[in-house]
Amino acid sequence: MKRSLALLLILALVTSLVVGCSKPADNKGEGEEAFRVAYIARAQADSFAAWLANAVMEEAEKYDNIELDVFDGQASDDTENSLIENAISNKYDAIIIQPNNGEAQRPYAEKAVEAGIVTITTNARIDNLEGASSVDADPYMQAKVNADLAVEQVPENGNVVVLKGPPGNFHADERYKCWEEEFFAKRPDVTIVGNEIANWNKDEAMDYMETWVQANDRIDAIISMNDNMAAGAIEVIKDNPAFENILAYGVDGTAEATLLIEEGLMTSTSLQSAYDLAEALLDTVNKLLTGEEEQIDIDIDCPLITKDNVQEYIEMHKKAGAIK
Repeated sequence: MKRSLALLLILALVTSLVVGCSKPADNKGEGEEAFRVAYIARAQADSFAAWLANAVMEEAEKYDNIELDVFDGQASDDTENSLIENAISNKYDAIIIQPNNGEAQRPYAEKAVEAGIVTITTNARIDNLEGASSVDADPYMQAKVNADLAVEQVPENGNVVVLKGPPGNFHADERYKCWEEEFFAKRPDVTIVGNEIANWNKDEAMDYMETWVQANDRIDAIISMNDNMAAGAIEVIKDNPAFENILAYGVDGTAEATLLIEEGLMTSTSLQSAYDLAEALLDTVNKLLTGEEEQIDIDIDCPLITKDNVQEYIEMHKKAGAIK
């Protein structure tokens, strides 16, 4: 099986990649070189981004005609944009981009399209990127299944804190928009006592939660745009009896989140399956490179995970090796 898997920093990319000679969308025949695909991850320090990168690498093993290189954007627009530019210079047949900030990556993704390279954006897609394909999930619906639950669960006149993803990120913006429309507009009695951008980051969320706990005797719910930030906030209050009944909502369905739900520390999350995304990404890039399809835009499902069904998803993670 032809496969090259690497987690490389930008310096390594600049200094060590060999320029390929394959042309995109040519159908590889028996004995020909494999298609070279660059997967540019948002940040390996982000639990979901790491889960997705690992799932993409595992899925790539099923394709003899694809060589995959994985690069770490380190949650930096400059780093990610440079990685895209260098992947273009090194003439990859396809580039899969997981944006840090979609609008910041847009002009660089457009350069990849202009260079004739198969370009796919994922988690989150860059909307209206002409000539590119996308594999994603609907962030509004990911938030809505949680917001609908919170409308019923958050106590009257409750105090809540909100943890947001990076502005300009399609998923961050749409999930927050959903909470505004589907929860806060329907629950005007609720007071927001903390509202900060934590950039999907657990440590940043912990810092904010520590401040909020010091300033507020009562917090009834943590409303987080992803599981990683929710887990950080929960870490701060999990042993504090004053907050033992706090509600916590996230998105992603990570292994950590399912265990927190099982333990009763987290209320719900919606699944954004990295396994399903990876399967769809490799199927999509293969179809585009071999000429079977010219344009593909698909979304995966986002089922709600609660205490009632969490064991199903814990088993999913166990089978994948994410939970031992």
